[in-house]
Amino acid sequence: MPNHFRFMMIRLPFMRVNGMAIFPFLLVKHAKPSKVLINHERIHFRQQLETLIFPFYLGYLLEYFIGRLRGKSPNQAYMSISFEREAYANDSDLGYLKKRKIWAFWQYLFNKEG
Repeated sequence: MPNHFRFMMIRLPFMRVNGMAIFPFLLVKHAKPSKVLINHERIHFRQQLETLIFPFYLGYLLEYFIGRLRGKSPNQAYMSISFEREAYANDSDLGYLKKRKIWAFWQYLFNKEG
């Protein structure tokens, strides 16, 4: 899988979050997002491509709602999503996507300790 692929960055200053990857768009709050934020969202792009895009969103929402049903707060449910856990664990490693193995998020799905 290519390490870099093209995406369209769109600035939406009214967003409540700093960034969001909705393939192939990177939605950002600020005009100059950090390299760590862009890397975090690129990790999500890779996850989306691996899962053929639509199943990513389905799994993402399913994990979130399961977390909420288990009594987690909205933020706790968000932070327990395997896709987010992988992205947060590796977003400061700007070389992560070059060495990342396919389906790497699975280890975060089955290992709740990270």
